[in-house]
Amino acid sequence: MLPLPHQPLQAAASAPSERLPAREDQDGPWHSEAVCRRDEAGLFFAPSKEPTAARLAREEAAKRVCARCPVMIECREHALLQPEPYGVWGGLTAAERRVVLARRRRREVELRKAAASDSHQIAAAG
Repeated sequence: MLPLPHQPLQAAASAPSERLPAREDQDGPWHSEAVCRRDEAGLFFAPSKEPTAARLAREEAAKRVCARCPVMIECREHALLQPEPYGVWGGLTAAERRVVLARRRRREVELRKAAASDSHQIAAAG
């Protein structure tokens, strides 16, 4: 079982490590290089009843940490593929990740429709 690069203030059960991918490259798992492993975990996850202004400031601070991270893209893809429902991962908040996922789903639907249309046109021409 691999550890998460950062964990929420709540119990680790709110971000189960069983969902972490088993992907490793020649240097080890991507999260071993995550900058957030050396930062305050509370920066990446909201405490309960956090005021909006404090949440926005905390998220921006977390994104600044992510911006200097050598594995930001791997972290982002992990959070999108799981999907991680909470926290800042790969420089994106949970809400921003939902937008990315919705755009990806729309794009996949459009590509499938285009492929189906192309195959119908080829069949009709043949």
